[in-house]
Amino acid sequence: MDIRTYRAKSMQEALALVRRDLGPQAAVLHTRDVRTPGLLGLISGSRSIEVTASNEVAVPSRLPPRVQGIDLSRPDEVAAALGPKAISSRHRDSSSSVARPHFGVEHHSQHREDEVQSRVDEFCDRTRNSAAHALPASLFDLFTDLIEADVQEETARELLERVRRELPARDLNDMSAVQAYLARIIEDQIKVTGPIQIEARRQRIVALVGPTGVGKTTTVAKLAANYRLKEKRRVGLITVDTYRIAAVDQLRTYADIIDLPMAVVATPREMREAVKRMSDLELVLMDTAGRSPRDEVRIQELKSMLGEAQADEVHLVLSAVNSAQGLARTAAQFAAAGTTAIMVTKLDEAHGLGNLLPMLRSSGLPISYVTNGQNVPDDIAAADARRLGRAVLGFEYDRM
Repeated sequence: MDIRTYRAKSMQEALALVRRDLGPQAAVLHTRDVRTPGLLGLISGSRSIEVTASNEVAVPSRLPPRVQGIDLSRPDEVAAALGPKAISSRHRDSSSSVARPHFGVEHHSQHREDEVQSRVDEFCDRTRNSAAHALPASLFDLFTDLIEADVQEETARELLERVRRELPARDLNDMSAVQAYLARIIEDQIKVTGPIQIEARRQRIVALVGPTGVGKTTTVAKLAANYRLKEKRRVGLITVDTYRIAAVDQLRTYADIIDLPMAVVATPREMREAVKRMSDLELVLMDTAGRSPRDEVRIQELKSMLGEAQADEVHLVLSAVNSAQGLARTAAQFAAAGTTAIMVTKLDEAHGLGNLLPMLRSSGLPISYVTNGQNVPDDIAAADARRLGRAVLGFEYDRM
């Protein structure tokens, strides 16, 4: 029998290795945390994920029939359902348990008794060492899908636990019903603003801020082209990105092609003068220099410049390829600049969009636009909560 063991830095990387070698139908038999081998692991104490899998083991149900339908968060009920031999296994040394059984999958064994004892060990261990309760068998596959879509493990367990609590028990084995309900839960957590609204006889000043390399200048060009060419609005451009000459040249090229007025400013006074010159325009889009989220002084300077412009909206531009922790940290630190919404770029380069959820929760900001490529004026659209929710679940975000 072909049973293989993989080690990786994260569950997502481990699952990717399993699917690459064994195919999408492979069964995960066992998971645990292990210390990184070698002297480096001994010194640093770093950990990795070990996954044992096989494409020759059929696992039609990860729980025995007697366990299904009971409260999996209570080891006493699990042990009682499985019988006396299982009850005695609760008193075994906890070191024999799986350290972190992510999927609640039993060890592959030829002996039913050993298999039952192993299952109870895993349930007990899960209750002792994890804040999250064990998941019903019908949700295990969806759990792995969420992990592969870059949803953090804690968030994935929280979402599926809510599905388990709120969805009728008869529907938990219906994967379509579970996916649809989970999509609605995620969709409810994604707030969107819709496109930039231009009111009659009132100028709208919109600034884009964010770290370097997220695509602010290209996004400004896309917005300008769409509002000028498709919406037939009077649009002007202001750039504060004087740190990168290439950025000024790039935006000026777009301005010349679209036939837009453009101003380059470096001081608060120049900002006031530029806004005054463009007072007859309906929409002024402002490109700013990339700032490190850790550079509080530069962010305060940015806030001061935006204050001189009296920006109506400040959109934080973030790349979908960044980590969940990086996105949340960046959103928190740019809040000092008065951010009002988020634009998510590079959806076409992202492995998954689950990394957006912690940032959206912590920042409380809505998403205004998403970009899905480099084409100007295409590859940009107002954010759609339903489509983003499906993308978080691992479905491809439809090209715009």
